[in-house]
Amino acid sequence: MTDHNLYELDLSQVEFTRACGGNQGGGDDGESCVTLGAVPQAPGVFALGDSKRPDRAPLLFTTEELTGAGIDPARFGLSV
Repeated sequence: MTDHNLYELDLSQVEFTRACGGNQGGGDDGESCVTLGAVPQAPGVFALGDSKRPDRAPLLFTTEELTGAGIDPARFGLSV
């Protein structure tokens, strides 16, 4: 559990890593990809975005919420 209001966090220092779903024949333009980055000032909080819509604000999740949704930060090279 986090003591932070997730949507008041500054995301300017988040370094995002991209993971793709493996769509067949789509290439980068047709690939279903998400981006995930740890929020430096809030341990255990991650920002999840859409690589096709970088202009959209990412959604914010705690480690527990990501795990509950079946998303493993380690797949992105991020430690929990």
